[in-house]
Amino acid sequence: MVGDGHRRAGTPLRAAQDEAGVPPGVWKGRGLAALGLTVGDVVSERQAELLLGEGRHPDADRIERELLAKGKTPAQARRATVLGRPIEHNRSPETDKAKERTPWLAFDLVFRPPPTAHIAWALMDDEHRRVLELCDGIARDKTLAWLEESVAEIRWKAGGKECARVKDGLVVAVFRHYESRAMEPRPLLHSHAVVSVRARRPHDGKWGNLSADLLMTHIVAADTLYTLLFVEEVTARLGWAWEPREVTPGRRPVMEIAGIDWRLIGWQSTRRQQIEDAIPVLTARYKERQGHAPGERAGYALACQAADQTRPPKRTELLSLTELRTRWRDSAIAAFGACTVYRLAERARSAAAAVWARVRPVVDVTLAAVDVVAVVYVMRGAFARHHLLAEARRHLSYVLRGRRHEPGLDERIVQAAVDDYTRPVGRGRRMTADLRALYPRDTEDQAVLRPLTRSRTATQYERARIAADALAARVRAARRAERLGSRPRPYAVAVPAVSRSRLRLFRDGWKDGRVLEPETGVGIDAVERTRQTLEAAAAELAATLHESRRAREAAYGLRPQPAPAAVPPPHIQQPGTQHTPGRTIGGVT
Repeated sequence: MVGDGHRRAGTPLRAAQDEAGVPPGVWKGRGLAALGLTVGDVVSERQAELLLGEGRHPDADRIERELLAKGKTPAQARRATVLGRPIEHNRSPETDKAKERTPWLAFDLVFRPPPTAHIAWALMDDEHRRVLELCDGIARDKTLAWLEESVAEIRWKAGGKECARVKDGLVVAVFRHYESRAMEPRPLLHSHAVVSVRARRPHDGKWGNLSADLLMTHIVAADTLYTLLFVEEVTARLGWAWEPREVTPGRRPVMEIAGIDWRLIGWQSTRRQQIEDAIPVLTARYKERQGHAPGERAGYALACQAADQTRPPKRTELLSLTELRTRWRDSAIAAFGACTVYRLAERARSAAAAVWARVRPVVDVTLAAVDVVAVVYVMRGAFARHHLLAEARRHLSYVLRGRRHEPGLDERIVQAAVDDYTRPVGRGRRMTADLRALYPRDTEDQAVLRPLTRSRTATQYERARIAADALAARVRAARRAERLGSRPRPYAVAVPAVSRSRLRLFRDGWKDGRVLEPETGVGIDAVERTRQTLEAAAAELAATLHESRRAREAAYGLRPQPAPAAVPPPHIQQPGTQHTPGRTIGGVT
């Protein structure tokens, strides 16, 4: 509640927050109405102690006084203020002998923008700083709303046999911080959303506990949603574009503001450098102890261990945001020069114009579904719906580069992927890629993805990208063949004629098994009639020319000449055509 600084004994909370340079916390969530609170109210110290520390009503003191005045006993008055099960039930003779069970009353969700957004927020003027803070708040609130509307469930009875959506919503206390925990303060705009596990049941209105496991299962999908919404808000308000940056070779890239000097990221993320310096030492110890190099899971565990070992203690010096911004700007100017710091906004606008000139921010639902399934299949093998949802949001961030997406487009991509390119596996809600749908006619080549899952020459994400690009190329080739009305070439693979998805992107022409890109604006029947008419006219013209040539030969005794080639040789380019190498970014809306 007071940032990463220490609070002196006897100092009021509001005064300590002013000294630490952090704003006071505010309440969020639709569940506040059941507690008599309003969205945007300041979180007081006593309210946090009661709700987040004891699982009681935030206004328990007033409620107790009123019940005691009515003649209730102190135990009865206290029990009336408890939301759900009292934390005293966690203490028993069995737990006292070993380790006392600690009640879980809340969990902390941390929302943080990409690194270049921290740099722009710290080094640009106050106007850009306020806009970036506004974008962060909007993206955070929308992500919390998605969690309470689509994910949050409450469980009751023994073992959580019964579960349902919460009646009101979540109760969240949001605290915004401005700096990292490094010894030398660095800009790190982030918010701590402390979510209370107390919620009301939908059928009787009684208080119980949220299903924390379900929320933690969807935490990656929530993270990708926050990033997608943040980049869209920044682009809509500042006009900046985003481009992928490869942090670790062979791993997923992250989206950064185009035009921001990436050298500033190393200046800003000092904690990352500390962790990277500690990983080789831990890796050498692992090899000596185990006799082999660590795999992907062991490498991730070693990275977490390095982060814990290099975690510095909290600072005792308290600085306001104005003092911090002055220090950050002076440090960046000393390291990279004044031109790099003061021209950040100008270079971001210039880079955005270059990005919009070469990138088409449009989405093809079919190609997006194929891409999502291929990546998740190679990365996981068996997966659940929330894995597809997280990857679909990553796909939208990469393709749109900050432009707004249609509401519900991520769910449409996931639904198309589930209906058309996956099949159930196991007893749970797991699924895997349906290779017969991805390769509908070329049955001998259905195992093309399996070697990619076992190859050790490339990282897992590199193999996933190879598979996704190969499948996307097949879909484009099949569409091109259908659009031109040509026969499929040998070893060509066609897209399934009829989609099983309930969400139809292209409604015209599905009955006769043809896929037409909607950007042409012409129906399938019209194209087929036009093609037949042109073929008939060409045949009639060829017959007329043949009869005319025979007549001239009979009259003048001319020698027959070979017919001209209908198609020019492959090495000759027809006039007016131009080949554009490379991969086209974007697709058909």
